[in-house]
Amino acid sequence: MIRGFSHADFPLERLLEGKRQTLSVVLPAREVADTVGTIVERILSLDGLVDQVLVVDADSADGSAEVARAAGAEVARQEGLMPELGPVLGKGDALWRSQAAAQGDLVAFVDADSHDFDPRFVTGLFGPLICEPDDVQFVKAAYRRPFTAGDVVVPDGGGRVSQLTARPLLDAFYPDLAGLAQPLSGEVAAPRALLEQLPFATGYAIETAMLIDVRERVGAGAIVQCDLGERRNTHQPLPALRPMADEVLAVICERLRREGRLQDGGPEDAIVHRPPFADAMAGGAAR
Repeated sequence: MIRGFSHADFPLERLLEGKRQTLSVVLPAREVADTVGTIVERILSLDGLVDQVLVVDADSADGSAEVARAAGAEVARQEGLMPELGPVLGKGDALWRSQAAAQGDLVAFVDADSHDFDPRFVTGLFGPLICEPDDVQFVKAAYRRPFTAGDVVVPDGGGRVSQLTARPLLDAFYPDLAGLAQPLSGEVAAPRALLEQLPFATGYAIETAMLIDVRERVGAGAIVQCDLGERRNTHQPLPALRPMADEVLAVICERLRREGRLQDGGPEDAIVHRPPFADAMAGGAAR
C-alpha cells in the first residue's frame, strides 16, 4: 500500500530545520512563457530551501527561456546538454540530460505549465525526503485535476490518460503501485543518486517507466505520494491523448515481457531508453 502525506505536513520552517542536503528543482519547459516566470519566482520565494532552480528549455519560440532567466532561474537549452547524443527525444530525454546540470543531492522535477502554482508543490515533494529520510526514496505528486471546457468545470475530470489507461494497468499488473492517485504526474522528487541509476524512457512513457524502475530498485515501500491540493493546466484535445496512452501501454507491455509475464502480443517495443546516467558518465560524458 502506497503511503500518503499532505503538503500541510511539511511547513517551510520544518523543512529548513531538517534540511541537511542541497536541493535542485528542474522544470522542463516548452512554450510556457505565460506560466514559467511565476513558477520560478514562487519557488525562489522559499527562502533558503531550494539551492538551484534549473529550467531546461526546448528552444521555445515564445521566449520561455528569457522569462525564466529574468525570474531568477538557471536556464539550459535541452539541445545543449550532452549534444554528442544527437537530437533530444522528448520530455524523458530532456529530464535525463538535465542530470548533467542539476547539482542538488535531492532533485525534484516540476512541470512548467501549471496555472496558479503554489510553493506547496515544492515543499510537499521534498518534505518526505527531508523529514522521513530513512524509508522514503521517491515522492510522487497527488492532486485534484479539474477539467475546464469553456465555462464548465468538472472537478475531477482531468488526468484522463491516468484514469483510463495508467491506473487500470497498474492495478492489474503492479498492484503494490495501485494506490497512486496520479501515476502520470510530472512532479516527483528523489535523491539524485537514485535518479542516476534509472534508465529514462524518452517520450510520454517516462512517468510510467520511472515508477516501475524505482519499484524494482528500492521497492514499492520506498515510494510515497504527497497530496499537493489542486493542479490546473491546459488540457489537450482527446485525439492528442492517444499517443500518450499508446506509450503507457507499450512500456507496461515491455516491462511485463522483460519480467517473463508476457510472452507475445501487445504493442511492439518502440520505447527508447537512455541508459542509467551513472553509466553514461562512466563512459566519458561530462557534467
